[in-house]
Amino acid sequence: MPYGENEMRETYLEVTFRQGRAIAAYLYLAREAGEKSCRTKRVEPGMVIDFNSSGRAIGIELTAPGQVSLPVLNQVLADLGISPITQADLAPLKAA
Repeated sequence: MPYGENEMRETYLEVTFRQGRAIAAYLYLAREAGEKSCRTKRVEPGMVIDFNSSGRAIGIELTAPGQVSLPVLNQVLADLGISPITQADLAPLKAA
């Protein structure tokens, strides 16, 4: 079901696979529908945070998804003032 124009989207993980291996992933953070990235910031090896025009984090690109650890990702989220995720939230990374 498509999101309405002003509907809030919740946090979710999207993973891109090639030949059964996760090659990239993106953790979408809670955001308004239609919000776009206006700037990025590289953090921990293999992570890039996207920020909207008001400076709020809207997503984290995981450029080396096989090397992502839950504690490191949760520390990045804590630094942003965002609630931690669970191991179950990262399950798609191990799906293949």
